[in-house]
Amino acid sequence: MPVNPTEKIWHNGKLIPWDQATIHVMAHVVNYGSAVFEGVRCYELPTGPAIFRAHEHAQRLLDSAKIYRIPVPYSRQQLVDAMCETISANGVWPCYIRPLIVRGYGEIGVNPLHNPVECYIANYPWGKYLGGPEDVGVDVCVSSWTRLAPNTLPSMAKAGANYMNSQLIKMEAVLNGYVEGIGLDVNGYVSEGSGENIFVVRNGKLLTPPLSTSVLAGITRDSVLCIAQELSIPVVEQNLPRELLYLADELFFTGTAAEVTPIRSVDKITVADGAVGPITKAIRQELFSIFDGSKPDRFHWLTPVPVRQKAGA
Repeated sequence: MPVNPTEKIWHNGKLIPWDQATIHVMAHVVNYGSAVFEGVRCYELPTGPAIFRAHEHAQRLLDSAKIYRIPVPYSRQQLVDAMCETISANGVWPCYIRPLIVRGYGEIGVNPLHNPVECYIANYPWGKYLGGPEDVGVDVCVSSWTRLAPNTLPSMAKAGANYMNSQLIKMEAVLNGYVEGIGLDVNGYVSEGSGENIFVVRNGKLLTPPLSTSVLAGITRDSVLCIAQELSIPVVEQNLPRELLYLADELFFTGTAAEVTPIRSVDKITVADGAVGPITKAIRQELFSIFDGSKPDRFHWLTPVPVRQKAGA
């Protein structure tokens, strides 16, 4: 899906033209993958645009940078304000927001500590990431590629280098005719998709892999856990054997891009009767009612964006 460029990108505290947001081919990030990033969504509510869990995304970006010893000269609030500024300047919403912190051009060795740090924030239109109609799930497979082993690359950091593993999972799935792949951890337990957390419904309980199985601490994942608690749906974080994917009553992905995406089959084994299940529907309905403003933002997840005018208006 090509990115439709917007007018401005926020770079180190200033808005610059989209085409000027460039890095040198010898930048450390190009040679060694030294970048951390976020994916954030801004929704259009009756009251105007609002970013979903902006502060949590900004904090995770800072946490990722801390793990990789990347000094960031901006606070969480400054990053949230910069997201709002970028959206307002471009007048584009609903949209996807991409904050990105990279090590730039300097020394060429593996040691990154003397390279400059560059911070960018872009926003652009981006619709549904996985699947088609909301009442039809996606067909996925278990990947032959294993997720990152503990103490190799830090799974709790949303880092560019980590997503080379995700690319292998995704490409294998797509080339074999599936929409997405599910990676197992080093012990053979269910981990996550190439860019999504996963939930299993079994006998009325909502099951999801723990962070110890090399999953990213997903912000949509956390949102689903909050909503499930509110709906009195029992939730268990536990190691999930692969075969439980085939025996699930319901199965769905979560993520900023994927939102809540039902899974119809795994390895060509249909999940239950193939229809989107009641727990998946209930959770998705509650989440989307916050996205569109049809229900109050009772969790205080939305950050309103002060804007002047929408582009094209």
